[in-house]
Parts: sequence; structure tokens; C-alpha cells
Amino acid sequence: MQPVSYFRDQHVEILNMVEELRPLLNKEQLQVRVVAKTAQTLLGDLADRIKGHLAEEDKDLYPILLTHSDLDVRSTAWKFISGEHALRQAFADYGKKWLKEGDFECSDELLTETNELLETLTVRIDREEQFLYPKFEAEVERETSGN
Repeated sequence: MQPVSYFRDQHVEILNMVEELRPLLNKEQLQVRVVAKTAQTLLGDLADRIKGHLAEEDKDLYPILLTHSDLDVRSTAWKFISGEHALRQAFADYGKKWLKEGDFECSDELLTETNELLETLTVRIDREEQFLYPKFEAEVERETSGN
């Protein structure tokens, strides 16, 4: 089982990746071929990182929360799992549409969908930090103290 600090460190890495991407996500920058290719690569790397992060949460975090005796803790876990599936699907759909091999053509639609996806991701991370991880920490603390 990974400690919550492990997942928080992953959040920092993911948010750093998002911040590296943001300056590239405008029409002026994406018209430069090398910048567009860099943005496409970074977005693909981000999608892979998210996929791995969600898989690790599935393995190490949710089983503990879903077996908790407190209904509120279990309910919170189920809400986050539901949102996780939506996020995972959003990244899969985005990848199929925008991250295919070849040119990364800049359009208003690309910029809108990319910014919406990044906003969804950052909101999710914030919610995990505020609501999910504190419940996980409390449960781990309870387990280790023998209560």
C-alpha cells in the first residue's frame, strides 16, 4: 500500500505537467510546427501519467475506503470512482481525437477541448486533495493505531 504522500507527489508532478503545457496552448504557439509537436507529445505523456495514477489509486486507495465501516467514507469513495471513470474516458476520447500520429492541427475546438480537459483534471486533483485523501489518511491512521 502506498502512503498518501505518494499520491500527493503524483499530483504535484501532474500539475507541473499541466503548467508546462499551458503556455503552449494558444493559436500563435501551436502554429509553429515544433511547438505543436511538443504540445502533442506532452499531452500524450500527461494522458499516460493520468492513466497510471488512476490505476494506482484503484489498486491502493479505493479498496481501503470501500471496505470502511463508515457509510460516508464508502460513499465518498464511490463518488470519486464514478468521476474517475468519466475522467479516464475523457482522456481516452481526447487521445483518439487529438493525439493521433501526424500533424497536431490547431483549431478553436482543439484549444477549447484541451483547456476543458485540463480544467476538469485540476478540479479533480483539488477535490481529491481536499476530500478523498484526508479520508484515506484517517483510515490508514485508524488501521495503524489498531482502533
